[in-house]
Amino acid sequence: MGLRLGEVQTLTIRKETSFGVYLGEDGNEGEQVLLPAKEVPEGAAPGSTLSVFLYLDSEDRPIATTAEPLLTMYAPAALTVKEVTKIGAFLSWGLPKDLFLPYKEMTEKVREGETVLVRLYLDKSGRLAASMKKLYALLSVKAPYRAGDEVQGRIYEFGHDFGTFVAVDDRYSAMIPRHEDVGGLRIGTVVTARVTNVKEDGKLDLTLREKAYAQLDADGERILSLLDSYGGVLPFTEAADPEVIRRETGLSKAAFKRAVGRLYKERRITITEHRIRKA
Repeated sequence: MGLRLGEVQTLTIRKETSFGVYLGEDGNEGEQVLLPAKEVPEGAAPGSTLSVFLYLDSEDRPIATTAEPLLTMYAPAALTVKEVTKIGAFLSWGLPKDLFLPYKEMTEKVREGETVLVRLYLDKSGRLAASMKKLYALLSVKAPYRAGDEVQGRIYEFGHDFGTFVAVDDRYSAMIPRHEDVGGLRIGTVVTARVTNVKEDGKLDLTLREKAYAQLDADGERILSLLDSYGGVLPFTEAADPEVIRRETGLSKAAFKRAVGRLYKERRITITEHRIRKA
């Protein structure tokens, strides 16, 4: 298969030099890569096999390392932004040479010190780089969670028509439905959520909201505040289109209906055919 940048490979020591050893793949005599002397394990000699990661050095030459990077091909990882420059950002990934994240591969402009989920890819020049895009297919659908479990996940994409894409534990595929309020959250934000459903394909549905009975107080206060901003009268009721309710209140139609029902029972609002009034 040859030497492959961005991957961990088991290679054989072919030759020793004063500055390191050259490694190659069994059955492939043409390609070899240098492992610097400071990284050669004690006792290693020609014929020994080593597990190494292949990347490019500061002069864009292939080089091997026994260090374990935080990110490899085919599996995303959360990396910290070390520096933001005019051409893109540089991420810490456990190797001497920081990993470049081009602006064109960002889904949102990153800030120094933030941690974002990225994947590894080879750019047009054959160099390793990071991307915040196309992470969905790389996340696992074999999460060990069930409906009702509390989980932590990192937001990696706002899907607009679909919802908000989340990587639970930075590795499992999940989504917050689009009717939930995610205002103020950024790409890279870690949220605590509750699993509401495990789909047939293994992907998780999440909610940032408490269970319905625990959420009623907060939803009711939100509606009362909204009534104040409307001068005490909402120009719609729970019979309105779900999109109108979501846009105006940030609540799903079901949550809005529950909260309105409770406020009505408490005689804090009155309801007419087309309006809700503060009592």
